[in-house]
Amino acid sequence: MTCIQLYLTPLGHLLLESAEKAPVLNDKVAARLAGAFEQDTGHGLLQLGAGEVGQPLPPTFMWWRDFSIRFVEAVCLHASSGAVQASSSRILATVPALNEGELATLLLSAPMMTGAEYLSADVLLRLWDDLGAALVSSLEGCDGDLQSFMQGMNPSWNLIGRVHFNLAVNRKDPDHPFAFMATYTTRLSTQAKLQHMPLGRALSEYAGAANRDKLLSLLVPVQRAALGCSWLKTVVESGEVFHPLRWSASQASRFLNSAPLLEDAGVILRMPANWSAGRPKRPQVTATVGGAPAVGAGLEALLDFQMSVVLGDEALSEDEIASLLAGTEALVLLRGEWVEIDRQRLESTMRQFTKVQDLADSDGLTFSEAMRLLSSAAINDDDQARAVTQEWANITAGTWLADTLSSLRNVDGASVEPGPALKGKLRPYQKVGVEWLHLLSGLGLGACLADDMGLGKTIQVLSLLLIQKEKQRQKGSGHKPSLLVAPASLLANWAAESRLFSPDLRIKIMHSSAMMSSELKRMGPDELSAQDLVITSYGSLLRMPVLSQMPWRYLVLDEAQAIKNPKAKQTVMAKALISEARIALTGTPVENNLSDLWSIFDFINPGLLGNITEFSRYIKKLTEREHNPYGPLRDLVRPYILRRMKTDKKVITDLPEKTEIKALCTLSHKQAALYGQTVTELTAALKEADGIQRKGIVLATLMRLKQICNHPSQWLKDSEWSEGDSGKWARLREITQVVAARQEKMLVFTQFREMTEPLAAFLGEIFGRPGLVLHGGTSVKSRKGLVQTFQENEMVPFMVLSLKAGGAGLTLTAASHVVHVDRWWNPSVENQATDRAFRIGQKKNVLVHKFVCQGTIEEKIDTLIEAKKELSDDVLCGGKEINLTEIRNEDLLRMVALDLKTAMEAC
Repeated sequence: MTCIQLYLTPLGHLLLESAEKAPVLNDKVAARLAGAFEQDTGHGLLQLGAGEVGQPLPPTFMWWRDFSIRFVEAVCLHASSGAVQASSSRILATVPALNEGELATLLLSAPMMTGAEYLSADVLLRLWDDLGAALVSSLEGCDGDLQSFMQGMNPSWNLIGRVHFNLAVNRKDPDHPFAFMATYTTRLSTQAKLQHMPLGRALSEYAGAANRDKLLSLLVPVQRAALGCSWLKTVVESGEVFHPLRWSASQASRFLNSAPLLEDAGVILRMPANWSAGRPKRPQVTATVGGAPAVGAGLEALLDFQMSVVLGDEALSEDEIASLLAGTEALVLLRGEWVEIDRQRLESTMRQFTKVQDLADSDGLTFSEAMRLLSSAAINDDDQARAVTQEWANITAGTWLADTLSSLRNVDGASVEPGPALKGKLRPYQKVGVEWLHLLSGLGLGACLADDMGLGKTIQVLSLLLIQKEKQRQKGSGHKPSLLVAPASLLANWAAESRLFSPDLRIKIMHSSAMMSSELKRMGPDELSAQDLVITSYGSLLRMPVLSQMPWRYLVLDEAQAIKNPKAKQTVMAKALISEARIALTGTPVENNLSDLWSIFDFINPGLLGNITEFSRYIKKLTEREHNPYGPLRDLVRPYILRRMKTDKKVITDLPEKTEIKALCTLSHKQAALYGQTVTELTAALKEADGIQRKGIVLATLMRLKQICNHPSQWLKDSEWSEGDSGKWARLREITQVVAARQEKMLVFTQFREMTEPLAAFLGEIFGRPGLVLHGGTSVKSRKGLVQTFQENEMVPFMVLSLKAGGAGLTLTAASHVVHVDRWWNPSVENQATDRAFRIGQKKNVLVHKFVCQGTIEEKIDTLIEAKKELSDDVLCGGKEINLTEIRNEDLLRMVALDLKTAMEAC
């Protein structure tokens, strides 16, 4: 507790000071007051009157608070609803000064205090002005208006000077079971309680021409509401609004229906105290899905469905439901309390739920249908037919389903353990991942392990396979192998990781890099059945029909974004494979747009998101929602996606920092001339082209502009590659010289294979030593050696990689710098490439340089990329693809236009 006092100086200044024998205040109150008075007296009084209302205070503080409250009340009473948004000076202009009577009352009631002899009417008037100045200063120093400011001081202040419409239950009159009264508030009590007065009292309190404006200001919200509310207009014109009224149930219902209009007009509504959220209880049609264990497995497992009509937590009897539906009033007395009912909605919802109940009783409700019901994701026509208004209906998971979903959302990693067969140690989050995969696959459901690159998806899958092998051994059940499909460049990685972490697994790599073609042709079901894991590439799926003849235990797709195109042959083949459970591994489940997500889910849980046409139509509807547009979709897919980011310190704490910076580049004169010529040619071509021809012209032009921004020689194919002809070459030299001086290593990514050798030659000159090059033409066998050399040979300073070839599966943690010379217009692909260096095992901070030519299409695309990153978060944490071929000509030309001043600013 703190001892402080208020006192007046001989010059009439009110000050706050600590004193040994001063009154004792709560420490928090004393601190707030001390801070306010330190600004000046006006701010101190404003805090005392507006912020400390309701606080127990010593007599002197209470008297000064009452003085300040008079000012705050005057502001609230005279700042009409129109003035709330006005300037602070205009607000103060409506507040009258204290009159002689009020000053006399204050002076006569002043307590004994230090400096009381200096208290006078002039001092009070000056302090009143200080309060006004403090209010003006406070309003100008905050972003909000008067209403927001007063809300921050004490929410009750916004109700001062407001008309309240009060509805109460009148139990003594069965013909008029409700009572209505209009009141207004003029002040707060010392306990910060609103003081209500009948609205009729205002006619006498504000009588006379001098108070006419006060009365009009008070009644403005009522008059505004009456313009759109016929019953209120009648009550106002008859003068009944100034008197208590007895109302029937239909009149009270009419009042409830008008509530939004009344509140929008500025009238405060007060409902009976036992009405939650200002409304009477409503009967709800409720249903539980999955009360009993599912019959079967996977998305086609059948669940039970039980419906009822409830009031609060209690089910209504058939007689009570019939009684509710038979009446005509919207407010009905049931079980001794008033109930609000919308018969049309109630009957409609009951019919919908009855249809679902009949379906569940006859054919059963599938797991996927149940999950769409729970998440309110009406993807197909059947879902839309079952959709209900949440206000009048509620669907919840039954005991079995609720426990199942809870176990998936609250995995701790403690219930499954690969044991000594795993030659390594799982991190805590990896244990969680293994258990999560085990739970979902045990239910026959697919899973998308969407961990950030470098968090160890491989070891989690290998651990799952070891657990499954041990279970089969203990049960003596039939052995069934699993199939893993990965990009060809990652097959050696999987083989090496398996030898390291799970040497007991029998693995066969079905690929030309590991087996002779003759041996591949001889492989049949018997040979494959003897394996624990068969590994192959996406391309090999098309050439090895034996893989589609096998029933697999697990079907795992690594870098599952490879099946994002549903029409691609490898996608069709992958989805046709037979397995008990499917797992998708990807760090980029939403690479370009939400159709990527659909394609992955069409693999792991076919039908959950409907077909592609239904899903596209559903996504369009979601974008039209005002609040949390992707909420239903996020709720639907959440159980099947496990997403961890390595930047999340709760996941992993032993990674260094990753810093991304934009390396802004200018154009050379040659680049600018070629760029301008290209835009001119595009402008002319667009006037003549349409359809597929137009799309081809746009794609070719975009590629040409990218190449010119990189280096004129890439477009001209003149083999000169002069450093002075490219702004990016100059910028790359600046960065590389720093890296070379510090003897650090660097990864350089480009999307163009033809750029890799010129870049390597240029970088070799700066470093004084050659580096490495990896692109799509590099053989699978050579890649492992290149990676090992870069990681272990300190004399190799850099590696140049084509983005697609080197953007996945490689561990290149020896690098502390990553350069994207040209931008792949997809943030997920870029991040995936960056993660070759920024992954587990990295000990150094990683600096990422993203090259952008100013004033060109690259700068504008960069802005779009930043916006595009939000798409994954919208869906996965709680979109649109960048497609320049479809935008209008004028928008396209604006996108590619050259800002010559910006582009050549440094030239």
